[in-house]
Amino acid sequence: MLLKEVAANTALTKSKLPSADYVVNAYTGCPHKCIYCYAEFMKKFAKHPDDEWGEFIDIKIFERIKIPKDIEGKYILISSVTDPYNPYEMEYEKTKEILEELKGLDCCVGILTKSKSVLRDMELFKQFKNIEVGVSMNTTDDDFRKRIEPRASSVEERLEVLKTLRKNNIKNWLALSPIFPFLTDYKKIIEQTKDFVDYYCFENLNLRSEYKDRVLTLIRREYNNLHKNYKAIFLYEDQSYWSDLEQEIIEYCEGNDIKYKMYFYHEKIRKK
Repeated sequence: MLLKEVAANTALTKSKLPSADYVVNAYTGCPHKCIYCYAEFMKKFAKHPDDEWGEFIDIKIFERIKIPKDIEGKYILISSVTDPYNPYEMEYEKTKEILEELKGLDCCVGILTKSKSVLRDMELFKQFKNIEVGVSMNTTDDDFRKRIEPRASSVEERLEVLKTLRKNNIKNWLALSPIFPFLTDYKKIIEQTKDFVDYYCFENLNLRSEYKDRVLTLIRREYNNLHKNYKAIFLYEDQSYWSDLEQEIIEYCEGNDIKYKMYFYHEKIRKK
């Protein structure tokens, strides 16, 4: 793993995401090495154009944790392009450093992670006026998880995170993201977790850039019976799959009183 400390001006940056006003990314790069990671585009901005994604991480050394003057009532997402609780957080504590600065402020803090290490900061979370912790998970099959997220926490560990958050009265959500066609069983995941999850977010798998070939190669090698379907979906020959699935999920959630948010961007991607 190539590890480097880099100077950074401030931790909070304005967000272009529809559900966040500010984002915090204390690291660039992520050791989880998820084969579908959309954040791989960060290589060119972080001066790692020839380094393999998942094999480097930059630890940001902040000049200051500058809190914007308009922070009241805003939503701050930790993080958007790296896991805030990657293994190096246990040593460098950059996420914890930022959380210490944010506690007590009149804003909402959202944390999104795949890591069991998030439980380290449970007592810190309890000091916030408004905080929620999301866990990203798209399968209950840990063999599949190992193929697509080889260094992330196991399915069982993520389920334990969600249960522990609930026991400690910390609002949580499960990010069903990204949904792999014909492999992600969203109904099964909801049925197994609905007793200890506050709400769900759904995001479809988008295949672009370097990771498109990685995912299609995996499907061809391990799930060859689905390869033609994947090519049709991601070459946009099948333009109805995501729209139909989106509507199906909405109907299922509303019919079963499941709180949810949809983050399907298939139409925007296809038009581009």
